Amino acid sequence: MEKIFFYLLFLPQLFICQLNKFVGEWEKDKDLKGAILSYCVYDYKNDLVLAELNSHQFVIPASTLKVITTSTALKVLGNNYKFQTKIAYSGKLNKETGVLNGDLIIIGGGDPTLQSENFYKQDSSYLTNKWAQIIKAAGIKEITGKIIGDASAWEHTIPGNWIWADLCNYFGAVPCGLSFMDNKFKVIFNSKEAGSNAEVIKIIPESLTGKIKINNKVIAKGTEDEAFIYGDPFGYTKDIAGRIPPNKSNFEIEAALPDPALLCAENLLTSLKKEGIKCKENSASSNYEKRDTSFKPTTIYTHYSPSLEKIVNVTNITSNNLFAESLLRVLGNGYGYSGIEIVRKFLTTKGIDVNELNMTDGSGLARADLVTTSLQATLLGKIQLDNALSKSFYNSLPIAGKQGSMSNIGKGTPIENKMRAKTGYINKARGYCGYITTKTGKELSFSILFNNYNCSAKEAKIKIEKFLVELGEI
Repeated sequence: MEKIFFYLLFLPQLFICQLNKFVGEWEKDKDLKGAILSYCVYDYKNDLVLAELNSHQFVIPASTLKVITTSTALKVLGNNYKFQTKIAYSGKLNKETGVLNGDLIIIGGGDPTLQSENFYKQDSSYLTNKWAQIIKAAGIKEITGKIIGDASAWEHTIPGNWIWADLCNYFGAVPCGLSFMDNKFKVIFNSKEAGSNAEVIKIIPESLTGKIKINNKVIAKGTEDEAFIYGDPFGYTKDIAGRIPPNKSNFEIEAALPDPALLCAENLLTSLKKEGIKCKENSASSNYEKRDTSFKPTTIYTHYSPSLEKIVNVTNITSNNLFAESLLRVLGNGYGYSGIEIVRKFLTTKGIDVNELNMTDGSGLARADLVTTSLQATLLGKIQLDNALSKSFYNSLPIAGKQGSMSNIGKGTPIENKMRAKTGYINKARGYCGYITTKTGKELSFSILFNNYNCSAKEAKIKIEKFLVELGEI
């Protein structure tokens, strides 16, 4: 009993003394003069906040919001949940002649992993080639109608409060009832000497060549990829402006795909022709409009995604916005706002004050998202105490010094291999939340978020990393 009392009395004071030195430094730091700084360190086994600063103040979470979306999905849907995509047809199939007098339809169920580079390392036709073989085995030799990519299961809208500057870039790819190839395409550049105009040499996949119109304003300058894509997210004209490093060959810029369902249908059309199945030229099309409930196509095959546990792992380790938004929408039966309501109900069951969350999307790309570090640290702690959730969620967070977006954090320090955390960054908002095992063996959850700092993102990262390393010394 005396040891417990000593722990409760002394350890929090130790934390406060060691971490307060950062508060003093931050107060004197001209880069942080106008910033909002917040952190919360939580001993979840003893239900004790060990240290905090402005922990109940709203801050922009950036991608640390994903811990809320992914943990809800795992709890509500379960580790083994799988998205379904159906290959079906309308009309009539003459089994004697193999002629389908109707349409072949890819009925999407929101699966973000279809031909995703995170799960399919094979060529971009691997999945549709497999489907074409199954369709051929079903006895279909000719299709008189269309090959339709049907994305109607989900609303086809941009997530709430995303900004124009993000929308056409790969990280702003819009979730879709029928996602395909991570809902992105690549524009390949060659650059020459500094100050010269970079040249677009090709588009991948090549089937988009001639469809996509690129207004190229990219110059060769600097050492980083600072080129961005602008335009109608559902349109085929894109402006690319900014700069890429000089003297580069085959330099890739990734952009959001205007019509994923159509690309999926086009790829399947090509695969069907490879299998010798007769189809009309240019018969691929897409559909995003809700169908009449009386429409009952005949299913040939059901494709299942990897397990939700594996999808969440990719979502958090690579900070995949498309996957996170897809998880939010599947929670809401295709609607983002309904998914947010499910999230709020989940938090309530965990005893979390939902008044400390303003959630407008699932990934944290929206600057209108607001959260408190108290909510994040407390939620993370409660997740660790949930036997049905803790292992799969914990393993989805990247390891400090080793993995994903945490691979360059804490190398050669006490937190390497001892911390798992979700990173977050958008313009002038950076943070981390996760778990740490300290030098003395204490298992803690934490959240630290900086908003509106007056320095580079890299410099803000260094300031926060010093705090995290000190946390590991306790």
